Amino acid sequence: MHNLFLKRLHVFSFLICLFSGAVFAQAPIKMKIQTAVPSASIYFDLMKNFGERVDKMSNGRIKVEVLPDGAVVGAFGILEAVDKGVVDGGFAWSHYWSGKNSAAALFSNPASGSGVGLDQMSHMSWLKNGGGDQLYDRLYTEVLKTNIKPFMIQPMGPDPFGWFKKPINSIEDMKPMKYRSPPGLTAEIFKEMGLTTVAMPGAEIVPAAQRGVIDAAEWIGPADDMILGFQNVFKHYYLQGLHQSTDVAELLINKTFWNKLSPDLKAIVEASVAATIAETYTYNVYRNAVALEKLKKDFGVTVHDTPKEFFTAFQKATTVVYDRESTKNPFFKEVLDSQRKFAGVVVPYWTKINGLYYNIGTSVPAASPAPAPAKK
Repeated sequence: MHNLFLKRLHVFSFLICLFSGAVFAQAPIKMKIQTAVPSASIYFDLMKNFGERVDKMSNGRIKVEVLPDGAVVGAFGILEAVDKGVVDGGFAWSHYWSGKNSAAALFSNPASGSGVGLDQMSHMSWLKNGGGDQLYDRLYTEVLKTNIKPFMIQPMGPDPFGWFKKPINSIEDMKPMKYRSPPGLTAEIFKEMGLTTVAMPGAEIVPAAQRGVIDAAEWIGPADDMILGFQNVFKHYYLQGLHQSTDVAELLINKTFWNKLSPDLKAIVEASVAATIAETYTYNVYRNAVALEKLKKDFGVTVHDTPKEFFTAFQKATTVVYDRESTKNPFFKEVLDSQRKFAGVVVPYWTKINGLYYNIGTSVPAASPAPAPAKK
């Protein structure tokens, strides 16, 4: 009887240990993502949506915490923070790291469509179908030598040329101004045009304009710009910009963290990234259109066409800067050559077919104002 009791006790103890181990194994994985945008940004909201998808699809096995710019590190410190595991993930733009290698600019922000006519959609097609994602992985592993798994996650362009305190009619009008632009090669292109640029995170732009540090600025688009209060400092808005005709934000995940995820959890993160790409496209169209109407009607913002000479000058400057960079940086040349080869096949078709939508949009009567976004 005593032996039977001991056997049952051992079995019971084993089951308790097994059950405890199962509970422990199911403890949620916490994923902290530091973004380069303030919490008011619509792109912060989209990252929160990403986190909620991961949570639901994993049945709570991954809990994502999305943090605004500056919560742990500043926007320009995100790469190092993710690399060292200070945070598990980061949300920024690859061109923020172009000071480490200029090729980084060609993934999130190929100025003027890399000078070969790529728009937002065809650039994303290059990433997914033209070998771009493979080059993008190599940027972080072989070139920047980081412990990072990268994903392009939010195609948010094309970005407007920007906001001005007074109207401009020519490049000469801009030369006395200090203009906030993205860092890296974009700034080099503007410099080639004879313009003076300043780089700073989005949250710093309006305060800098109020202090007179800058005279003009670009950020992302009407909806996000309005949230940051651009309309309170600037009243002249130029929508067509070549500096970020393609603008794609990225999700960087610490590779040690990534490698610890099971295959099904990795697939869930990847599926959530794909869903966020699709959501960003539709979100941008509606939110930016509604915001632009509000900026004009409620805040007295005047929307201008960008002077045509900017397009020719910017295209020329882009070619000069990119060709010069190609002679100095073999990886930059490899990425640019890949984009140019892809564009040679895709751009003739995609440009022609998109002419259909331009003709539709310009030939129909003006639509009624869109309803305001539903409150969450």
